[in-house]
Amino acid sequence: MTLEVKISRKLVPYKTAFSFLKRRVELVKKSKDRELVWILEHPLTFTGGIRSKENEILDKKIKITKTNRGGKMTLHSPGQKIVYFALNLNKRKKDIKNLVKQIELSIINFLKLYKIKSQSDKKNIGIWVKDKKIAAIGIRVSNWVAYHGFSINISNNLNYYKKIIPCGLDNKKITSVKIESKIKISNIENKLRDIFLANLKNI
Repeated sequence: MTLEVKISRKLVPYKTAFSFLKRRVELVKKSKDRELVWILEHPLTFTGGIRSKENEILDKKIKITKTNRGGKMTLHSPGQKIVYFALNLNKRKKDIKNLVKQIELSIINFLKLYKIKSQSDKKNIGIWVKDKKIAAIGIRVSNWVAYHGFSINISNNLNYYKKIIPCGLDNKKITSVKIESKIKISNIENKLRDIFLANLKNI
C-alpha cells in the first residue's frame, strides 16, 4: 500500500490545505492516488466543526471558517502541529474505533518523548494532561476513506483560545508541550511522522 508523506515547513493557509485534502480524498476513493499524511502548521484560523454553535464564539469580531470535520469550535495557529491524513480503510481495517485508538497512541507516545504523561478520555475526544487538553482529534469518513486528522499544541499562543469556547470546554483548560515540558523542542515533524507511520501499521 503506497502512502505519500508531506511535511510543510512554512505556514499553509487553512483553506488551501483543506482544498488539497478534499481533492486527495476524492482521488483516494477512486484509487487514483496514494493515501496521504501531511504535517504542517496554519496561520491563526478559527474553525467550526459540524457540532459547533454560535454561543461558543466569545469574541464576535473573529471570523469563523466552517468545516465538515467532527467536533465543535477550535483554532489553529503557528506553533500548533497538525497531522492531516486521507486513509483508505477499504484496504485497511474498517474500524473507526481502532483508527481513533491508534491516533491517540501516536499522540501519547509523542508526548512521552517530552516526559509528558497524558491520557485519552472516553467522554471528551482528544488527549489530556491531567485536566487540560493538549491535543485535538477530528475525523470524517466518506466511503470508508477517513480524513481530517489531529493537532498538538506545541508552542502556540494559548491566549487566542480566550476568544472561543474550544471544543465546548473551559478555555482555561488548554495546555501545550512548551508549558508542560522543560525538554528542548526540536525535530518535531520527523518524530511525529515516525510515530504515526508506525501506528498506521495497526490500522
